[in-house]
Parts: sequence; structure tokens; C-alpha cells
Amino acid sequence: MAKEDYYELLGVPRNASDSDIKKSFRRLAMKYHPDRNTDNPDAEEKFKKIKEAYEVLSDQKKRSAYDQFGHAGVDPSMGGAGGFSGFGGESFSDIFSDVFGDIFSGGGGARRRGRAQRGSDLRYNLDLSLEEAVAGAEVKIRVPTYVGCDECGGTGAKKGSGPVTCSTCHGQGAVRMQQGFFSVQQTCPSCRGTGQQIKDPCRACHGQGRVQDTKTLSVKIPAGVDAGDRIRLAGEGEAGEGGGPSGDLYVQVNVKEHPIFTRDGANLYCEVPIGFPTACLGGDLEVPTLDGKVMLKIPPETQTGRSFRLRGKGVKPVRGGAVGDLICRVRVETPVNLSREQTDLIRKLDESLSGGGSTHSPQAHGWLDGVKQFFDKLGL
Repeated sequence: MAKEDYYELLGVPRNASDSDIKKSFRRLAMKYHPDRNTDNPDAEEKFKKIKEAYEVLSDQKKRSAYDQFGHAGVDPSMGGAGGFSGFGGESFSDIFSDVFGDIFSGGGGARRRGRAQRGSDLRYNLDLSLEEAVAGAEVKIRVPTYVGCDECGGTGAKKGSGPVTCSTCHGQGAVRMQQGFFSVQQTCPSCRGTGQQIKDPCRACHGQGRVQDTKTLSVKIPAGVDAGDRIRLAGEGEAGEGGGPSGDLYVQVNVKEHPIFTRDGANLYCEVPIGFPTACLGGDLEVPTLDGKVMLKIPPETQTGRSFRLRGKGVKPVRGGAVGDLICRVRVETPVNLSREQTDLIRKLDESLSGGGSTHSPQAHGWLDGVKQFFDKLGL
């Protein structure tokens, strides 16, 4: 029987971050742990599967092998180099400890975490013109953020010194408080769970290992991006504390409204006004595209709302696919600011056209017939 996909088991996308994978595992572990589902025999099997998935996806080497070769890359029975410890009879308190760290674990979580912590991810909203989004561009952005402290190299300690073992918890990151028969363990208040203290902090960053700054980045915008797309810049987020790795920067794309074109996927749309004579007699009309001007042939007797498709004049999608089209919708303009002579000429034209009945105005004639039938049904 084919094994289930690890990403689907944890309910995360294939590009999920380590923190997203861990959050999903926490939620599912609490839900399916056998200690909490004594009346559900299927829960243990489900728990084994999600634990196996987490053991692979939380390990960068195993995850890389799984992404490249699937189960064959991590399962020894299929020729892979991986392998799992299985359920192993762990109790609910064991998994609860592993999931939630040193709150209930006896300090193990604090020792695993150490002082260095990954920096936060950042989001930057970038406004682009339609032309930039379609053709691609390289733009410079200024991002206010935390950056690593140059003076202490991110350690937080004064140059020439370094962190020392916490004297309160002796490096455990947690302290135990005894009240009668009850013993409660909590994060060490002196080192905040890191197990280390800085006796002589850096004057520039005050012991944080990072300082506030504004950095300028050059962002390459791929051709075809659309509103709502995100561009990930790995390691360009906030610097971590205590020399920890930086988070990522996500550039959120917003496309500004264009005075002529609107976009829907790969297609562009524009409204083209034409005069009354052109609509009646036809003619050639110059229309804009993102590549330049083209001539659009308007056939005689064109009505308002008719669309003309210019193939290949739209957008090439950023994720691949055929180039879209430009769809031009015609809007017939009614003449305004008429002179007396022009007014007389239109009256004469109207008198001439009225003699033809439905020949010259088929839509109006059909509409009037529909109105008449409607009133007949009402008895009016």
C-alpha cells in the first residue's frame, strides 16, 4: 500500500516553513495522542503517521531527501538512508513536553533552544505600475528592521567578553519552586530560559545582539506578477537575538490602477470610444497596447458593447503559460455641443431612418415588440 504524503498528513504546503510545520504537528499531536483517545483505536495509528511525517520534515537533510526522492529517500526498506523511532510507547506527558517546551518539561526545552533565536519574518507592501508588473523590473526598497550588531558580532556581550552560565538556574533555563507537596517548574527569571547571562553587555545593542536600522534592498520583480503575489527574500527579515539566524522578508505585490487597461489573469481589457459616424460606416482606429500602437478595424454598423480581441497583446503569466489577449470593448459616443446646423441635419437623418422601420434599428424594434407583449399579458 502506498504511504501517505507527509505534507498532506501534517496539512501544510510543500513550501511550508519550519515554524508552520511545527505548529501543525503540535495541533495534530494534541488531537490524536492515544492517551487522549482511549476509546478511538484509530488514533494511535494516525498519531504514528503524523509523528513519522514530523520527524522527516523537521530535519533539513531528511526533508531534502524526501522532497527529491519521496519515501524512497528516507525509508530504509526502500533503499533510503532515513528511518524512524516509531511510537515507542511515549506517554502523553512526553509528547506534551516535547511540543510545548520548558513550560512543563523540566527545562529540556530551554536547553534545546539556547540563547540564539531566529529573527521574525517581515512583510513589505510594494506598489507597482501595470507596466512594471507585466514587463518585470528591479526596484530598490528601504526596510526598517533589526540588523546584527557589528560591534559585538551578534553575541550581545561587550567586545572581548561573552555570555556566562546563569548563576540562578546553572544553565538549565528553568527553576523549580517547592510549596508543600507541590513542585512547580518555570522559566528562569534571570536568564529568561536561555541558560546564559551577559554580565558585561554591549553598549551598542544593550545585550540584544541586534540594533534597529534601515536597510536598502534591490528586489527583482519577475515579469507577469499580479496583485497578491509574494516574493520571498530569504534571510532579509529581522536579525535574530543572540546571534540567531535572520528571518525572511516577504514582498507583497500590489498593482496600481491603470488609466487605460484593467487586468484579469493573463488578459487585458480596455474601453474604446468611437464616434457615431465610425460606428455606422466603419473605419480604422488607432488603439494603445503595452507594446505600442496598433490599428483596429471597426466594421460598419458596430454596436456599443461589441468586443474585439487582439491576440498575444496581453500578459505572459509569471508561472508560465500562453500570453493573454487584449480585449477592446467599443463604446459609441453620442455627439454633444451640437450647432443649429448639426441639430437640423440629425433631425433630417432621423426622419429618413424612421421610414425604414426595423431595418435601421433592429434592437429597438425587437425591444418594443417585447414591451408590447408584456403589456398584453397584463391586460394593459
